Amino acid sequence: MINISKLYCNLAGDSDDLRYNKPQSFGPIAVFNCTARCNLRCLHCYSSSDPGCVRDQLSTEQAKAFLAQLPAANVPVVLFSGGEPLLREDLLELMAEARGLKLRTVISTNGTLITPAVAQQLAETELSYVGISLDGQEPFHDKFRQAPGGFRKAIEGMENCRAAGLRTGLRFTITRANAGQVPAIFDVAGETGIRRICFYHLVSSGRATDLSEQAPSAAQTRLTVATIVDRTDELVEKGLVDEVLTVGNHADGPYLLARMQREGHPGFEEARRLLLSNGGNRIGEKIACISWDGTVYADQFWRHYPLGNVTERPFAQIWADETNPVLYKLRHKDTFADSRCLKCKWFALCKGNYRFLGPDPSDENWRNKPPCYLSDSEIGLT
Repeated sequence: MINISKLYCNLAGDSDDLRYNKPQSFGPIAVFNCTARCNLRCLHCYSSSDPGCVRDQLSTEQAKAFLAQLPAANVPVVLFSGGEPLLREDLLELMAEARGLKLRTVISTNGTLITPAVAQQLAETELSYVGISLDGQEPFHDKFRQAPGGFRKAIEGMENCRAAGLRTGLRFTITRANAGQVPAIFDVAGETGIRRICFYHLVSSGRATDLSEQAPSAAQTRLTVATIVDRTDELVEKGLVDEVLTVGNHADGPYLLARMQREGHPGFEEARRLLLSNGGNRIGEKIACISWDGTVYADQFWRHYPLGNVTERPFAQIWADETNPVLYKLRHKDTFADSRCLKCKWFALCKGNYRFLGPDPSDENWRNKPPCYLSDSEIGLT
């Protein structure tokens, strides 16, 4: 994650300790895709979830046993996701279990099922944060999620969360079709009192594989990120936002630094220091995904290469096993990253978007995805 509000506007964020101050002292954030079921059928769903999804999932006791494995790996946060996590009947019980293990708990949801009663139940579990997804203004959102009325229900879910005292934020995935709606997302946040927004770059995984042609062009990505920076600066100045982040394309860090350098921004050196301390792309190091059946992946966007299963081997052992060729390469990017990345002057604070999308982890299947959108001159190549 690139914290625009922190790096560009010097606004302290809730997750600064995890991201910048003490990143080496924590294990990975665990994304727990606790169910494959979902009441929507979003076109960009990385887990290909829909109302008819029936796949093996951990029982309540198995899920509790998995959660109990996380402290041994020094996991600071468990993010309950899906599918739609609120369709899992024992979700509140699992959240309470996580809290009892001193894990910070957060949830990623489409928001449509969060009634006032559900919001109150979530608050009673001491949930730290609710991230609710929007894809744009109402007509686009409902069409993209194949859910008439979904936008209104998501907004109601946000309002119910805030009424229950839950810290609530927006999540938006950037595609070619909705990149122009970024300003509208800032407007929605302002109208609903939402003070945290995460903008995700599209990764070709799950149903999003069919949207690969919908990934924004390099020029469109630049314009979108520039808009995010401009609007963030504006809202920070007005005191209307706490955190604005971009996720999934670590080129955003160098892009932001290059802009700050051109502007003679007084925060350039501090932003550079913070990005270096964070270490750039930490897929397979500081982010992990555990699927509904206990399968472990390098992150939530890789569904084709399992690292192991928590019902067969403890999570800490799976995560520490660098005999696995994928984990080894992810943790030795100085040797294995994209050749263009290795020549980049910003490599130490970006590390590229190194992931493989082929059937096996051989070298030819690794790609820089999403691709870098910076020019050769911007990264120090001639």
